[in-house]
Amino acid sequence: MAAYAHTNSKGVQYFLHKKDVTLRGGKNQTIYFFAKVEGGKGEPTGLPEGYEVTENPRNGFLTIRKIRKD
Repeated sequence: MAAYAHTNSKGVQYFLHKKDVTLRGGKNQTIYFFAKVEGGKGEPTGLPEGYEVTENPRNGFLTIRKIRKD
């Protein structure tokens, strides 16, 4: 699967990755993060359904969050 690519307001392209981690309590959880290079520490992935990309306006840092249903 091709990674979801997003270019922030500063013109830098990032790719979405996911990684399965084990929390201290023993629970398994999937985390999502953006990286400049496709591949590396996580598995490239598409944008999960029901999520949207948000950007911190101060530093251009990208995150994903669930789409709010107001």
